[in-house]
Amino acid sequence: MQQVSPNSTGFAIVGCGRIGQRHAGHAPKFGRLTAVCDIVPEKAQQVAAEQGAEAFTDLDQMLKDMRGKADVVAICTPNGLHAEHTIKAFEAGYHVLCEKPMALTVHECGEMIKAGEKANRRLFVVKQNRYNPPVEHLKKLLDQGALGRIYSVHLNCFWNRNDAYYADSWKGSMAMDGGTLYTQFSHFIDLLYWLAGDVQDVASFMDNYCHADSVEFEDAGVAILRFYSGAIGSVSFTINSFGRNMEGSLTLFCEKGTIKIGGQYLNEIEYENIAGMNPAELKQGRPPNEYGAYQGSMSNHEDVYENIRQVLTAEGSIGTIGFEGLKTVEIIDKIYRAAKIAS
Repeated sequence: MQQVSPNSTGFAIVGCGRIGQRHAGHAPKFGRLTAVCDIVPEKAQQVAAEQGAEAFTDLDQMLKDMRGKADVVAICTPNGLHAEHTIKAFEAGYHVLCEKPMALTVHECGEMIKAGEKANRRLFVVKQNRYNPPVEHLKKLLDQGALGRIYSVHLNCFWNRNDAYYADSWKGSMAMDGGTLYTQFSHFIDLLYWLAGDVQDVASFMDNYCHADSVEFEDAGVAILRFYSGAIGSVSFTINSFGRNMEGSLTLFCEKGTIKIGGQYLNEIEYENIAGMNPAELKQGRPPNEYGAYQGSMSNHEDVYENIRQVLTAEGSIGTIGFEGLKTVEIIDKIYRAAKIAS
């Protein structure tokens, strides 16, 4: 794989919505933002003008014109377009940074990985919650064996998304959004895999209680998991928390300790009792992503871009590989399939 000189990495962004604009703010810190693309000309032109980049409304044209000027294409389009746009970028010779979720089917994820391998290009997947200080702390404990065997893992995702959030948007459609676990909570499912391992069996139930006019899928669900390690787990999620987000939490009961990461977006250690250890003192984390009246996950895209810089200059290893992005989609798919069987 061809290496890139430090601070000379060229970035191009596809999709100039809220998340694309966030990428546009971070990319210049780690290289050059050379181009942006959006099917809405005004969006592309606004971001391009703010960042001194070229504006495009046609992806194929941007990929053609930016050869030699950009090294990495950031895919910030609706979920249902991630696979198509990623594969196009690989075939044109670029590395790819793909926003979450990696895609909406396991098959699409596999095709993206194959396209990257065929082109000898890197596939980076945005999983910024891995950089939350409490999550980094928990991962270190597990890797060091400080917690011993995991007995059970419990994920709670209690957020609010009202009808106005879905108005005049691709969000809420099965084809472009895919479901609450894809758009709202795929980062949390990724952490289940990253921290506790792969999921073997699932039983689940879901329903749509108060979003029948705005989404084509569930607004609440519960799932019981059996991991290949033998551990059991649960996932409880909703977008019906009244008025505002309530919490996003992850609790592990282990052989040598118990720990709960909580807050609204996994930004706090709410409980920690580990054999032979004092409670951790962590560095201050970043604030959450702001979406008007809503908050999302912790804003760690800067760490994602720093990892790209390290990898492309042969100084570091990739933070989230395509296979891990695929496993997140696979676990979500298992939960949804189990709910269909139960209904």
